[in-house]
This record gives sequence, structure tokens and C-alpha cells, in this order.
Amino acid sequence: MPSRQILTVPNLITLLRLCCLPIFLWLLFSVEDRGAAAWLLGGLGATDWVDGWVARRFNQQSNFGAIFDPSVDRCLFIVSVFAVMIDNSIPVWFCVAVLVREIIVSGAMSIATLFGMQRFAVNIWGKRYTFLLMFAVPLILLGKADGAGSQWVTTAGWICGIPALVMSYTTAFAYAPQIRKQLHAGRALRRG
Repeated sequence: MPSRQILTVPNLITLLRLCCLPIFLWLLFSVEDRGAAAWLLGGLGATDWVDGWVARRFNQQSNFGAIFDPSVDRCLFIVSVFAVMIDNSIPVWFCVAVLVREIIVSGAMSIATLFGMQRFAVNIWGKRYTFLLMFAVPLILLGKADGAGSQWVTTAGWICGIPALVMSYTTAFAYAPQIRKQLHAGRALRRG
């Protein structure tokens, strides 16, 4: 059962990940080191599961964390995709396709929550596309750093990125009936 506690180890891990966002932007735009920025972004993507694991393992789940973690994940994701688009590291069409999906789904979830939607877990395909995109973007960015094997790294990024983009839109359409159902359930609970 989630608690109302805010100061937990998982929430501190999530906060630490959020605090790395300015460092990523500094590396990308001020230092102009795409390689370092890509490694940091890849590390942030690879550690996405840590806060949730710690929360479950040490029974530190909280209502705040259940909202804070996915919000930070979306913030990291949206800002980093905007940043690599501005940097011209990834084609604009890909970034716009990713951002449009994220903004529409996040907006729909936020509005539905305001109208009483009961929260629901992300489905397995949502987790898979997020995982793939969290590696695709840093890999493509790393490929633009022009290091040894950059062509192979870029190819690996696109091998992750294209299927992830397709999955992201598939899950977005799958969430529509679930949002509607949970919205009705929330209204019924309030009336009940």
C-alpha cells in the first residue's frame, strides 16, 4: 500500500535523475560534447527502473512517487528530444513524431485525471517503446559525435527508434478506451 511519504530513497533517486537534465543540456550546448551528453542521457535511460525497484524492494512506495517518477521521466524525455532536435542531431520529423505523441497522451492523461480518472498502470508495450526510445535517442546522438564506429552506433539507434515510434502510436491508440473506462470508474466512485 503506497504511503503519503515524500522523502523516500526512490524519490531522491528520481530527483537526482531530474537534476542531471541541466548537466545534459550544458554538455550538449555549452561544452558541445555530443558524446558525453549521449552517455549521460543513456545512463539516465538505463537507470529509469532503479527508483521503482528500490521502492518495491524496500517497501518505500508512495503516492507522491507514483506521480513524481513518471512526470520526471516524461520531462527528461521531452526536454532531451527537444534538445537533440535543436542540436540537429536527429531529424526533425522523428523528433516531432515523438513529441506530438508524448504531448497528446500526457495532455489527455492530465485532463482525464482532472475530471476524476482513476490511475492505471502502463501496459507492457508502453514500457517497451519507452525503453527502446530511451536508447535510440542517445545512440543516434552518440553517432553524431563522429567517433569510431559512429555509423554502427547510428544504425543501432535507428533499429531501436523506428519500431519504438510505431509502438508508441499503437499504445497511444490503445490507451484511449482505457482512459474512457477509468474516467467512468472514477466518476462512479465519486458518486458511489
